[in-house]
Amino acid sequence: MAPPFPLILLLLVAVAGAGADAAAPPNGHACASAEANSYAFCDASLPFPVRARALVSLLTLDEKIAQLSNTAAGVPRLGVPPYEWWSESLHGLADNGPGVNFSSGPVAAATIFPQVILSAAAFNRSLWRAVAEAVAVEARAMHNAGQAGLTYWAPNINVFRDPRWGRGQETPGEDPAMIAAYSVEYVKGFQGEYGDGREGRMMLSACCKHYIAYDLEKWGKFARYTFNAEVNAQDFEDTYEPPFKSCIQEGRASCLMCSYNQVNGVPACAHKDLLQKIRDEWGFKGYIVSDCDAVAIIHENQTYTSSDEDSVAIVLKAGMDVNCGSFLIRHTKSAIEKGKIQEEDINHALYNLFSVQLRLGLFEKTSENQWFTRLGPSNVCTKEHRELAAEAVRQGTVLLKNDNSFLPLKRSEVSHIAIIGAAANDAYIMGGDYTGVPCDPITFLKGMQAFVPQTTVAGGCKNVSCDSTDGFGEAIEVAKRADIVVVIAGLNLTQETEDLDRVTLLLPGKQQDLVNIIASVTKKPIVLVITGGGPVDVSFAKQDPRIASVLWIGYPGEVGGQVLPEILFGEYNPGE
Repeated sequence: MAPPFPLILLLLVAVAGAGADAAAPPNGHACASAEANSYAFCDASLPFPVRARALVSLLTLDEKIAQLSNTAAGVPRLGVPPYEWWSESLHGLADNGPGVNFSSGPVAAATIFPQVILSAAAFNRSLWRAVAEAVAVEARAMHNAGQAGLTYWAPNINVFRDPRWGRGQETPGEDPAMIAAYSVEYVKGFQGEYGDGREGRMMLSACCKHYIAYDLEKWGKFARYTFNAEVNAQDFEDTYEPPFKSCIQEGRASCLMCSYNQVNGVPACAHKDLLQKIRDEWGFKGYIVSDCDAVAIIHENQTYTSSDEDSVAIVLKAGMDVNCGSFLIRHTKSAIEKGKIQEEDINHALYNLFSVQLRLGLFEKTSENQWFTRLGPSNVCTKEHRELAAEAVRQGTVLLKNDNSFLPLKRSEVSHIAIIGAAANDAYIMGGDYTGVPCDPITFLKGMQAFVPQTTVAGGCKNVSCDSTDGFGEAIEVAKRADIVVVIAGLNLTQETEDLDRVTLLLPGKQQDLVNIIASVTKKPIVLVITGGGPVDVSFAKQDPRIASVLWIGYPGEVGGQVLPEILFGEYNPGE
């Protein structure tokens, strides 16, 4: 089901009316001075490839090396400002990287949309595109205010192969075809479509990550930094490659990130066959960035090379362009002095990097004729974006069980409702991984109080890990008094996140015990709401008549608390 048409209209109206409060982009433009006008890279009448090569030709070796980090140095003598490549926008602007800054400037928060696994469950391509467009508006507005970059490392389009994977929540799921479709909508919506999509102008830059066969964080003796993914030709063709191929060929993404792991014994960022394939066969026109410190680990952790200089050489010759981290800054000069690489190897990388910057308008004398340069703080945390976020939660939430049509509840018949669970009044849990500062988060408790003024709450457990029964007594007493009881169970980032996989699919700690004991004391069967981005075994609730309904709401973002009672009381039907 497509999002309501008026949402799209409202979004466009908000964008069209933007701009009076937009600030100048951070560090200004390289071609703003009269002196810079004499350089060919500032001549907007020339094609981007010509301008990129012209800029590379003007740099000294040391200046070139200083461009090979995500925190690229400026070139003052040419008027080229420093640039931060690392910004995050998985499901809204996030401050995981240095590129997005909520602490200084007029923008103190940004809309937190549902985590990707929840939006993906809507199976709605137009919704995915609309969310990406909204995130892009806020990203560009923050850039114009001097608080964010133009190059964003999203979407995560790895295949969710193992249900224990901590980062599966960031992905659209386990189906390569669906992930491919999501990647296309995200990239087109985020970058914008202006002229030649492969080499033309962009509003922002999106990045397909993590290439490739990456689906393990930390599990037992295995870690993502040293894991060797053994993949046969059929799995490459049928499973791992389709999302990336679509992201590049159809979405026309301008960035690809190579992953930490090895692939059939070769580090992903050093895998020349794979990295050249995306350019030679898939027509990729963009830059390739390493995951953070993925070059350093090639020698230090994987012991794949015999020296740091060999690691520099193998990644640059394979086709990687920029290192997230400082490894190339520290070791590239030595690699040249030892004859491991030539300056031309760096030139290829810089051509790819500057080409993307040119497409983003960083070297334009003026860009006032582009609507997105007029975006500002008033385009962030808008009513329209908030309603779109709510629509994504509504469409993505899944009704797993509803015995005897227990839902929807009737407001006229519920005077007292209880919400039980450690996540019931926790705004932090709503976002999941890669979450920034929300505009106005609504907890499940706060949202329910808007529907039923007499709403009481009990944690039951001290936290989501639920290691003890210390809070069970209070929860039981609260449950006994209520007409209807909603139990919030599931996961948060202490169970699944980057660098952390799960070891079980069961509910954490004593959560299942809490659900069962609450179900045994209530006036009516309970509603069980499951949070989290990975699968959870709730088979115990399937045949239990004391549990009337089971609802999965994932990580619903900042408006999750608003949408849950809408669903419970029938304003939106997730079973349609």
